[in-house]
Amino acid sequence: MVELIHASGKLKRAAALVLALFLGLGSALAEEEAPLYQENEWNFVDGAMDISGGIPAEASGVLGDIRDAGVLRVATEPYFAPQEFIDPALEGQESYVGPDMELARMIALRMGVALEIVPMEFQDVLPAVAGRKCDLAISALSFTPGRASTYELSKGYYFAESDAGSGIMIRAEDAEIITSLEDLKDRNIMAQSGSVQESLMAEHVPYYREFRRVSTINEMYDALRRGETDAIALDSDTALYYLETPAGADFRLLGGVSFPQDEPYRGDRVAGRKGELELMYFVNGVINELLESGQYLEWLAQAEKRAEELGL
Repeated sequence: MVELIHASGKLKRAAALVLALFLGLGSALAEEEAPLYQENEWNFVDGAMDISGGIPAEASGVLGDIRDAGVLRVATEPYFAPQEFIDPALEGQESYVGPDMELARMIALRMGVALEIVPMEFQDVLPAVAGRKCDLAISALSFTPGRASTYELSKGYYFAESDAGSGIMIRAEDAEIITSLEDLKDRNIMAQSGSVQESLMAEHVPYYREFRRVSTINEMYDALRRGETDAIALDSDTALYYLETPAGADFRLLGGVSFPQDEPYRGDRVAGRKGELELMYFVNGVINELLESGQYLEWLAQAEKRAEELGL
C-alpha cells in the first residue's frame, strides 16, 4: 500500500479514497469534490456568497474582471416604468431610475466598483451580455427555460403581488366584441420582441391576422390606442399598474384569459453570461439582503409615485 501511494499522484488519490471508505470517510471526500458554485435543477442560480467583504480576492471570471476594471456594466431597457425609466429632471447616469436601477447601484456598491448603466432596446439587452458588451442585464427579466439554458439567471428578486402571470390588453370599446382568444382570429396582435409574452402569444393564440413584434411596451400602448393593433400581451402586474393611470383609462384586460407561471419560474431575475456562476452567487448575496430588508419594495413605491408624476 505504501509503495502504491508513492508511485504516482493518481494512485495516491485512489489509495486515499479506498482508505477513506474503509474508515467511513467517503462522504467527506465526496463533499470535497462537490462544485463550489452550481445551478439548481431549473438551471438558475439560487446559491449565494458572503458579500460583506466585497468581491473576494480569489474571484475569477467576470467577477474578477469587474474587480480589476473597477466598473460594473449593466444593460437595461429604460422604458419600463416603474421598474426602470428615465427621469428628465436628472442628468447622466442618475437619470436612470426605478427599483431595478437601484438594484444595479446596490450591486456595484457591494462590489466596491463604479456603475455604468447601458441603455438599449429590450431585444438587445441579453445579447449585450452574451457579446461581452455588458456584465449583467437588469431589465425586469422573467425566467424561461430558454433563457436559463443560454444565460445564468439569479434567484428572483421581485414577485408581483397579483401573481397572475401574463394577460392580454384590448381597447375598452372592443370589450363586448373581443371576449375570448377565438375572437382574435381576424385581428392584429402584438408583443414586445424578446419577451416572455411574445412566446405566450405564439403558443396560445394560434389564429390571427397579423402578429407584430415591437421594441418597447410604450410602442404597444401607442399602437393599441391608434388602432394599429387590437390586442397586446403584457405581464399582468404591469398591465394592472397601467390601467390605474390616466393613460390606461381607455384599455381593458381580456377577461378570463391569463397565462400563469409555475412557482420556480416566478420573479424578476438578473442575467449574466452562461458559466459565470461565481458572479451570480455575488448577485444573489445582494438580492438576499434586499429581500430580508424589504428595500426593493420601498424603491418600487417611490418609483411608482415618481412615474405617476411624470405621466408614465
